[in-house]
Amino acid sequence: MGPSRIAFREAELTDPWVALEPGTDPAERGRLLRRAYESFTEAGTVPRPVRAVVAESWRRSARAGVVPEGAARVELMDGELGSYRAEHPLARVMPLFRELMGTFAADGEHLLAVCDAQGRLLWVEGHPGTRREAGRMNFVPGARWSESAVGTNAPGTAVAVDRPVQVFAAEHFIRRVQPWTCAAAPVHDPRTGRVLGAVDITGGDGLAHPHSLGFVQAVARAAEAHLALLAPPRALADSLELTALGRDEAQLVADGRKIRLSRRHSEILVLLARHPEGLTGDELQCALYEDESVTPVTLRAELARLRRILGPGLLDSRPYRLTRAVESDAAVVERRLGTGAVTAAAAVYAGPLLPGSTAPAVVRLRRRIADGLRTAIIARRDPDLLADWARAPWGEDDLDVWRALSALRPAAAVHARLAELESEQGAPTGWAHSAREARVRQRPR
Repeated sequence: MGPSRIAFREAELTDPWVALEPGTDPAERGRLLRRAYESFTEAGTVPRPVRAVVAESWRRSARAGVVPEGAARVELMDGELGSYRAEHPLARVMPLFRELMGTFAADGEHLLAVCDAQGRLLWVEGHPGTRREAGRMNFVPGARWSESAVGTNAPGTAVAVDRPVQVFAAEHFIRRVQPWTCAAAPVHDPRTGRVLGAVDITGGDGLAHPHSLGFVQAVARAAEAHLALLAPPRALADSLELTALGRDEAQLVADGRKIRLSRRHSEILVLLARHPEGLTGDELQCALYEDESVTPVTLRAELARLRRILGPGLLDSRPYRLTRAVESDAAVVERRLGTGAVTAAAAVYAGPLLPGSTAPAVVRLRRRIADGLRTAIIARRDPDLLADWARAPWGEDDLDVWRALSALRPAAAVHARLAELESEQGAPTGWAHSAREARVRQRPR
């Protein structure tokens, strides 16, 4: 091991993301943390012994309306869980996770867990007795363990802050989780850099050693390297990948190239992806331009520039169409909504489609996708899905969503935000009346 590697290992051992430094008495540290936790829950103050990463996570958890006596909810059930796991990118590295961590988890009476980018547990494997104990707090596949759902915990916090993190004992926000210790590290898509989820090791106090965090971080890095080496799935090997949700300038991945598109080219590709049969020049012009005075010459010039950017053979004409299949994030959301997989659809939705676009056809499609998902989330009556939508930039002023959330999660912060919105928007009813009405509507007739 060279000097730089030794320096790295020493840095890990003094990392503020580690719960216990070598030589620390776990029992004494646990007592200090319990006192600090009670101080926070009673007075909202965080005493000095609490690490900054934990203190910040506690504050985020409280703002999200998480309560100390709360519990995780199972969101993905049976068939929906199976189909979601099968198409999730981390399914391709589960054999690697099992090879690297399976024996360690089983022999140490620990659990190997893998979650998605929204903190939903996809796999929980390991010692049978530990799995039974963890099941009593809903640490099971399909359950939501994001910070916004259950507060501070290693997989949820690792995804929230995009860093490897260890959580020990009373550092957990939910009381029933405080007997446990866990360490988790995020796993990224090697092509795009986005967080795919996290890999976690969960068990008793023995996992509070700094090496457990280094171990899970090394496993996450191995998974990223493995994903980079894997060939694309056969069905998508020749396809294009278009990302247009939540961004004004779409990104196209073609043959390993990442192409950032201008706003107009983004609009064109979104429309052509939706119409694989192609569009005539007149159809494309009507879909793109509000101003009827725009001439066909302008559109042809844009298409010529786009053809040069894409490279030879990708954009055909008469009609205008892409010569290869396109998998777009917008289409994935629509497809999942169409099958009733609301949670899986919400996992992909990164925001409105090309939010700055005024192209008539894009505006209609943007509204259709957003309204369809929003309506489905309200109908699902899942407080975690509602909370995610309400706290996103596109949902922070959505009165109906906040009313639905207040009926299901009557936390003070939710009520305060709802009252603020009703005052700003001149709504005729207060949150108490809205929540009461919602409860009446939910009673069986």
